[in-house]
Amino acid sequence: MGALSSLFGTFGDLLLVILGFGFIVFIHEAGHFVAARWAGIRVLAFAIGFGPAMLSYRRGMGLRRGSTEPAYRQLLERDGVAVHDEPPADISPTEYRLNWLPFGGYVKMLGQEDLNPRATSAAVDSYQRCHPAKRLVVISAGVVANVVLAALVFMLVFMVGLRTEPPRVGDVIPGSAASQATPVGMPDAVPGLRTGDEVLRVNDRTARTFNDLMLAAAMASPGDTVDVLVERRGQVEPLLFQILPEKSPRTGLLELGILPAQSTTVFGDGGDYAGFRESMDDRGLTGVEPEMRAGWIRVGDGPQRSAEDAADIADAFRDSEGRPVAIGFASEDTEVVVDLEPRVVLDESIVRLGGEGEQVQTHVLGLAPVMTVGFAEENGAAWNQGLRPGDVFVRLGSAEYPSIAEGITEIRAHAGREIQITVVRTGEGGQSEEIALVARVNRKGLIGFAPNELLGEPLLALPPAAIREQRTGSEYGAPPAAAAIDRPGLRVRSIAGVPVDDFAGIRAALRTATRDALAAGEGAAVELEVGVPIVGQGIQDTRTLRLSAGDVRRLHELGWSAPPGVLSIFQPAEFTLKADGPVDAVVVGLAETKRVMLMTYVTFARLFQGSVRVEHLKGPVGIAHLGTRVADRGLIWLLFFMALISVNLAVVNFLPLPIVDGGQFLFIVAEWIRGRPVPEAIQSAATLAGLVLIGMGFLVVTFNDIRNVFTGL
Repeated sequence: MGALSSLFGTFGDLLLVILGFGFIVFIHEAGHFVAARWAGIRVLAFAIGFGPAMLSYRRGMGLRRGSTEPAYRQLLERDGVAVHDEPPADISPTEYRLNWLPFGGYVKMLGQEDLNPRATSAAVDSYQRCHPAKRLVVISAGVVANVVLAALVFMLVFMVGLRTEPPRVGDVIPGSAASQATPVGMPDAVPGLRTGDEVLRVNDRTARTFNDLMLAAAMASPGDTVDVLVERRGQVEPLLFQILPEKSPRTGLLELGILPAQSTTVFGDGGDYAGFRESMDDRGLTGVEPEMRAGWIRVGDGPQRSAEDAADIADAFRDSEGRPVAIGFASEDTEVVVDLEPRVVLDESIVRLGGEGEQVQTHVLGLAPVMTVGFAEENGAAWNQGLRPGDVFVRLGSAEYPSIAEGITEIRAHAGREIQITVVRTGEGGQSEEIALVARVNRKGLIGFAPNELLGEPLLALPPAAIREQRTGSEYGAPPAAAAIDRPGLRVRSIAGVPVDDFAGIRAALRTATRDALAAGEGAAVELEVGVPIVGQGIQDTRTLRLSAGDVRRLHELGWSAPPGVLSIFQPAEFTLKADGPVDAVVVGLAETKRVMLMTYVTFARLFQGSVRVEHLKGPVGIAHLGTRVADRGLIWLLFFMALISVNLAVVNFLPLPIVDGGQFLFIVAEWIRGRPVPEAIQSAATLAGLVLIGMGFLVVTFNDIRNVFTGL
């Protein structure tokens, strides 16, 4: 029943999108029609859609199924020969028609056909007999009508108010461009945007929504930074970040690497209540129900404080100093309090992969964990080849106990070939066993699992040869552990005499051992007792980790964060973007229209520069698919979307291509300058070239649209 309801809802949304797009086309063609009538040009047809007529109307002949054209021709011709230039006075020369294919439309004028430059007429009310200045008005009128429509709709939208994401930073993706940028003029500051940062301006333009940040990054010229001015809690002056966007591996678009801010309202269960409860239990949030709101937080034995958004919760964990954090959730009739242990933050640096690319590597002063299988879909490629979630890689090709960067490099080196694998798997009884496998690596350099890192045991991979610190923005250099750990697979037994059980323990023991050095602003030498892992006790050995004063300081800058998955349970934060009054609505509406027009032109520029690809463009199928998702957010969002489409239709129609308005505009300008029309041969060749270009573009974007619908992009 739910699936059927969803299907009808999607169909209704699709119908609204088609009607909305049809109205935009109607306004565009109405602009041409009204201007043509003003200029005294005879209009033969006003059509919405393409292909055969479904319905048509002509004054004097009424409403008919199909076209009135055959009957109209009988009035003008006898035995196939024209006997009248004009119809009887009580019959209109204009046919109004609704065609079967709903996308597009046209106004057909006497003596003017985009696809046939030879279809001219010498009649006094023909297109050719009209002065070029008036024809320029006629050709431009459709575009002007769409721009005016968009401005009016934007004004309406901002008068009512648009529910959207605020210009505030939510989560910052580790290793992303936003996580590495240092505030301008503050080279010693901890780099990166932070959850809760309020974005004031982007590239000298006021940031009104989170979408402004996404667009600024996506439309940035390759190699150019995006200026982001933020207001940070506890900071007196705004901070300016100059961030170089990076290409997203998923979408291929340039992005900063930040997610929208989140509210304190828990997501719904999506109809799967059992799955929701299991998900909450896994996060340590037992008892939390769908749509509950986190109202307060408490760190350790401190006082309760209110939680206005998820950033307040993130701040509580960051400031916890390791103390437990209590969160109070409530609905209308239920209250639940959960106590959570903060997650120890380890260093995350950039490591170059063999061949090309970079990878975020978790470590502590270069002490790096071994790669594991994080997620392998049941009956997927990795699963069917014997890998299971939690498997620890003892050998992967030629790499022993590989780090995540080593492991990815080794797998990619075997693209299109088989790779020898040995993993350690822990059974239900806690017993471990070594398993040898042979896996096939596909041509993309993938086996079919998501890699993870073994942080729950103090088992070391070989330290990276060179890392780039995100927190300091430093150049690539060897981490301290590179001089101390000379082989992979060592297990840390103790640090400065303090036993350790996992990477959180490694960090804690190192901080304890270097506390005096931190106070004195000096470096330190720390003794590590290590042994051979997994099989037996092996050989015990001691290694010395030599740290500079900067290493010690960076170690103690590592703090705490919310446990994995806790902040992701909250719905996105929203606010109502609304004009202050009618005058402000006019100003905002016109500004938004101008912005969208410029952004559309910039999109074409970035297309040629390569930062935007053809597959990012949307055709009719993509517009319809995206429109149904937008319509699901409500009528105001659908109106906003339609205003965007109206502006884009205006821009595309005024491109200098022969079969759209922009190309015809250029032909008329050339005719006015020359005093005679552009030669038919040139017009025909240009029209054919334009038709081929647009036809190929239509096929490509439609193919990509259909592919994206099924891949979920």
